Amino acid sequence: MNDVLLADSPSEWRRTTLAAACSDGGGIQTGPFGSQLHASDYVEKGIPSVMPQDLGENVIREDAIAHITPADAQRLSKYLLRNGDIVYSRRGDVTRRALVRLAQEGWLCGTGCLRVRPGAGVNSLFLSYYLGHPEVRDWITRHAVGATMPNLNTQILGAVPVVLPEPREQQAIAALLGALDDKIAVNERISATYEQILRYKYTVMGLSDEPDNEHAIPVTDLITFNPKLTKPSTDEPVYVDMAALQTDKASIPNWTRRAPKSGPRFMNGDTLMARITPCLENGKTGYVNFMKDGEVGLGSTEFIVMRSRDGVPRELSYFLARDKRFRAHAIRNMAGTSGRQRVSATDVANYFVNRPNAEALANFGEEAAAAFSHVKSLQSENRLLATLRDTLLPQLMSGRLRVKDAEKIVEDHV
Repeated sequence: MNDVLLADSPSEWRRTTLAAACSDGGGIQTGPFGSQLHASDYVEKGIPSVMPQDLGENVIREDAIAHITPADAQRLSKYLLRNGDIVYSRRGDVTRRALVRLAQEGWLCGTGCLRVRPGAGVNSLFLSYYLGHPEVRDWITRHAVGATMPNLNTQILGAVPVVLPEPREQQAIAALLGALDDKIAVNERISATYEQILRYKYTVMGLSDEPDNEHAIPVTDLITFNPKLTKPSTDEPVYVDMAALQTDKASIPNWTRRAPKSGPRFMNGDTLMARITPCLENGKTGYVNFMKDGEVGLGSTEFIVMRSRDGVPRELSYFLARDKRFRAHAIRNMAGTSGRQRVSATDVANYFVNRPNAEALANFGEEAAAAFSHVKSLQSENRLLATLRDTLLPQLMSGRLRVKDAEKIVEDHV
């Protein structure tokens, strides 16, 4: 194996392969094949099964994770995960990987994934960051096989060149980068708590209940669907694609700019809700608050734009889009061929709610505005922290920046 990565790293650091780094008590294991775990084996509650769509940036996302029974987990025990394992996607974006934390021990390395278990003398957190180095990601992409979709196997992954400093240096680098990710995770938990509280307050206003004859009003008294907007005034307006919407959070973490094409127009204070299967069923929704006031953006043609009417809290459209009864109504009204079903804005707007108490609605608006403002600042901080992490990572992994110097930079941010 003649490939060399991080060629300018200190000469005393050990050059090896991922297979060798996992040889002493670890290993690389393919997850179970479809013949061992069928679609009918998944259950609503049980042991989480980690699949490629559950892999975030070095974290396992749990919002849409599938489950299997404890009996199936026992039957497939050779594929169970331990604290410190690293899970890889076997196909598609083959650079996606996530470190398994203590709370995820005993979960299943699901179909479509590979499990990397570091051997003795290799720090799991360090290795997970090393595998996120741009040169390593590029190496994996170039060596994946498959004409239409990249695929990984244990042989390819085992051949990844690995550069290892001595264990104390591994631990120091891992701790430094981990401090940044820990801060990001804290901010995410604060944001999630805000949403949970506000979703509860939304239901307390009676908006989630089946409306009664005395209080029923059309939802269009509160919300407009696909409201008219003028064309963007810039040559490259903000563009949001489907991948940018999250299944359990309001924030839209990334967007691009491009020449205007077709697609729904939106501005700050609007909610974007996916209208096509499976994105609608998965809950892809986002609240727009990252643009300049008066700026107009464009999105995927598979979005429905929802906007609160004047006098109604701007954030109410988002919590309506997250409401279970409203989502069930939207899904019931999907039409089209299997796999390409959509709901129209007209059909989704044909919905009734109980008229909310004016004072309760105003209080909800004040609390939601304050919470979303704080969440916006937390998300902005997270983007800065992630940029700092991604800047330091290659510097530390190559030895160009020593830990003690990087610590001074990180101390100013966490």
